[in-house]
Amino acid sequence: MARFVVLYRAPHEVAARFVTATPEEAVIGVQQWTDWFTRLGPALVDPGRPLGHTTTVSRTGVADAPTEIVGMTILEAASMDEAVALVGDHHHLQWSDQCTITILEEMGIPEVEAGLVG
Repeated sequence: MARFVVLYRAPHEVAARFVTATPEEAVIGVQQWTDWFTRLGPALVDPGRPLGHTTTVSRTGVADAPTEIVGMTILEAASMDEAVALVGDHHHLQWSDQCTITILEEMGIPEVEAGLVG
């Protein structure tokens, strides 16, 4: 099985609505996440968390790095197609037509996995 990092993207104006959600809306949102996690079963490796302030670090310095990435999850699946199927009905996609999900497959490092390094 392969591991996949799932990134949830939302425009800033959509993400701002999360912060101003009423307690009732927050309860509904948490329930949607809980229901989705339950449906995933063993495919869920790490439920992740919402993500906040971003900073970019380079050789030349540090800078704020605005991003539309608002959260992440780690899944396990047999293939990218299976990972796509797991997120196809995700409630994140219902918040706005501009909300998207990006899936990245984790790549192994054979030397580390074989115990040749570290």
